[in-house]
Amino acid sequence: MKTTEWRQDSEYVALVSDLLAMPEVQKLADYTQHHHSNRLDHSISVSYNSYLIAKKHGLNTRATARAGLLHDLFYYDWRTTKFNLGSHAFIHPRVALRNAEKLTELTPMEKDIILKHMWGATSALPKYRESFIVSLVDDYEAINEFFGPAQLKFRRWRRISLKQRILNQLEK
Repeated sequence: MKTTEWRQDSEYVALVSDLLAMPEVQKLADYTQHHHSNRLDHSISVSYNSYLIAKKHGLNTRATARAGLLHDLFYYDWRTTKFNLGSHAFIHPRVALRNAEKLTELTPMEKDIILKHMWGATSALPKYRESFIVSLVDDYEAINEFFGPAQLKFRRWRRISLKQRILNQLEK
């Protein structure tokens, strides 16, 4: 996430500042997430954008922001680490939940958000609207992070290409 808009949102910061101060959460910056982002930036993006949606709809912003931040609290490269018990999509929410429970007390809603944020890739149906929000925002952010640099390159290419075509027409 390139934007630091969340830093100016004092209401959001108040909900997550204790978690962001923890070395265990800061350590997420050491792990690549979707090729062009690190896991901490990804988690903040999911957390903040989910929080904004929850706030707009009068839902539980605290649970959404905090669980959104902790939804990928695991310390391995998911592209190279494999498990005998199932896929990364199935395993990592359980690992993240276990790690989050070591850091802070979690409400049942926060547990559901973390555990079911891979809904769609897994069959674990979210119990709360907040869980659906984090799951959908996580998908959106993953796609945006993965394809974002390619989109920028395409836009630059298109702009340059358009300028070149205009110049070619003017030269005729």
